[in-house]
Amino acid sequence: MAIWYPHTLMITTPLLDRLDHLDRRLLDEFQAGIPLAARPFARMGEHLGLSEAEVIARLRRLTEAGAVSRVGPVFRPKQVGASTLAAMAVPPERLTEVAALVSAYPEVNHNYEREHHFNLWFVLTAPDQAGLERVRDEIGRRAGLPVLDLPMLAEYHIDLGFPLQWT
Repeated sequence: MAIWYPHTLMITTPLLDRLDHLDRRLLDEFQAGIPLAARPFARMGEHLGLSEAEVIARLRRLTEAGAVSRVGPVFRPKQVGASTLAAMAVPPERLTEVAALVSAYPEVNHNYEREHHFNLWFVLTAPDQAGLERVRDEIGRRAGLPVLDLPMLAEYHIDLGFPLQWT
């Protein structure tokens, strides 16, 4: 099974050797809790014993190195804009190609392979329902495959933050 995450934290093995203890604390302690403040990076810096500029520089370096792919809020569904879970039945020989196409959209939070007839699943977000439908339809048209729309019927909260293992 493969997982493609265009907008989440990803640590690569070669990078692990170049992370100091402050990089590791920054990634671990703020993966699911950036302060809601006028100057969140200054608050993070206070917690870590760094300046605001140092926190921003570290996040920029970690992003450029591929350790961080997104710094930003995650909103509860239906509170801001529109979102949906979508699925596609992609021929196995086209899976990497179609997953890359899907991941290229900023409206896609993540996409992943599943062992099922519908083998590529992804979450779409947009400012409104019309925008969501436009992106969904465009992905289907560009891929040449139908996109199954699976809107949320019941809300569940799963905390995806976890302590990072550094050894």
